[in-house]
Amino acid sequence: MAGFLFVDWHVDPCIFSIGSWGLRWYSLLFVGGFILGWYLFRYFCRREKVSVEVVDLLLYTLLIATIVGARLGHCLFYQPDYYLGSWKGFLEIFMPWKGGLASHGGAIALLLAMWWFSARYGKRYHIDFLWLMDRLCITVAFAGCMIRLGNLFNSEIYGDVTTLPWGFIFSLNGETEPKHPTQLYEASSYLLLGLGMLAAYIGKLDRMHRGTFFGVFLVACFGMRFIIEFIKEPQVEFENDMLLNMGQCLSIPFIVAGVVITVISAFRKVQCAAIHPESGKKNSGQTHYARSLRESE
Repeated sequence: MAGFLFVDWHVDPCIFSIGSWGLRWYSLLFVGGFILGWYLFRYFCRREKVSVEVVDLLLYTLLIATIVGARLGHCLFYQPDYYLGSWKGFLEIFMPWKGGLASHGGAIALLLAMWWFSARYGKRYHIDFLWLMDRLCITVAFAGCMIRLGNLFNSEIYGDVTTLPWGFIFSLNGETEPKHPTQLYEASSYLLLGLGMLAAYIGKLDRMHRGTFFGVFLVACFGMRFIIEFIKEPQVEFENDMLLNMGQCLSIPFIVAGVVITVISAFRKVQCAAIHPESGKKNSGQTHYARSLRESE
């Protein structure tokens, strides 16, 4: 095959090392996603006159939920026989640095964490679960893009053999044929999704309904994941005999939930921006929501 028809990808996943410790591109991009999300959430709060105190509390919750959920997702969805089959494997569940994080597990943990967070702090800051998720999904789109770039630097979760000119030969893994750089496909789709939602938030927040961002994010993000999985190499052996792989099976419930949330949002017509109980509202749905906030305090 002519040399110009592929990219020979042999980038060292470690930026530098000191003794046995090394800083990896994946770790840098993973943390960078949270830092970007922190700044974006501060912008959301300031624009909507919500106390920025909520951002720091939210950051700690997100960090814990993401790491724990993604690790458990990998262990339980992809390699349950290994991690639950022996004490050695079970103890490695608590060692995420050994590798193995699943985005679907992280997504489930985030949903549960935000449900708890809204119940714990919603009354104090006049926010609810959908308000959180509408903004969080924007930050998650950008963070997901950065994490997938980290996967590229790790030379992992790439696709099948391709003859397309942007095929990557992951030579560090001993590959000799160009493969689909599915990490870049996902990263690009998440970036475009994040930019689109951020533009809608900046320019059309007063016309958006609560839950719309969240619903659209679920459909678009996991819809793209579902499609891209068709050209991905199986992550674990048992996927070889599956019509749809594990990633696709796990994506379907999120896509369905996104459609349901979007439809409900369109019918409820509660404004997307933060609703402060002391302010008057024209929309009956908004008035009902503000009244509920007052009564819950």
